[in-house]
Amino acid sequence: MKKKPAEIVREYGPFAGVDKVAGVTYDGAQVWFASGDKLNAFDPASGHTVRSIDVAAHAGTAFDGQHLFQIAEDRIQKIDPATGRVLGTIPAPAGGGDSGLAWAEGSLWVGHYRERKIHQVDPETGAVLRSIESNRFVTGVSWVDGELWHATWEGDESELRRIDPRTGEVLEALEMPAGANVSGLESDGADRFYCGGGNCGKVRAVRRPRHV
Repeated sequence: MKKKPAEIVREYGPFAGVDKVAGVTYDGAQVWFASGDKLNAFDPASGHTVRSIDVAAHAGTAFDGQHLFQIAEDRIQKIDPATGRVLGTIPAPAGGGDSGLAWAEGSLWVGHYRERKIHQVDPETGAVLRSIESNRFVTGVSWVDGELWHATWEGDESELRRIDPRTGEVLEALEMPAGANVSGLESDGADRFYCGGGNCGKVRAVRRPRHV
């Protein structure tokens, strides 16, 4: 496994009225993050908050190209970003112990923090289709260019890890600086990861390694 320091290219926040950042996602233009009782969106160029939706937002956040998905306690909400309406809910696989959330290949991918697992979930029913084992606590989850990444946060240490989606083997790890913890994780589809900063109330952009 290759391990190297994460390169933080920008920090966003702190944001007014936000004391912690949970899930993070990207809709192609704006970065969304969960802050407990709101979903907030900011412009990654300016760093300015452009929207917020009053909705329970306790853990992972994902975007399927049309809708936002947001973990709230023991359920996953499907949200219309244009109106802020909750269109439906499914049970979350860890029953409240869920962490990260990502969308890929027609499925939701849900981090199960303490169990060190990532569950592939049917977005219509909540059924668990399969589970991938990790050897660290799982926070954020992200798929990009066919690569599965997840964040870890144990004590004061966080990493971004690329894992084999079939075996869970760690292929590569980016070590965050001490104290730079990662709650949510999402890629912009290019050369950046957006990392929720947990209790510091910030979002950090980390350079994503490119593989030929």
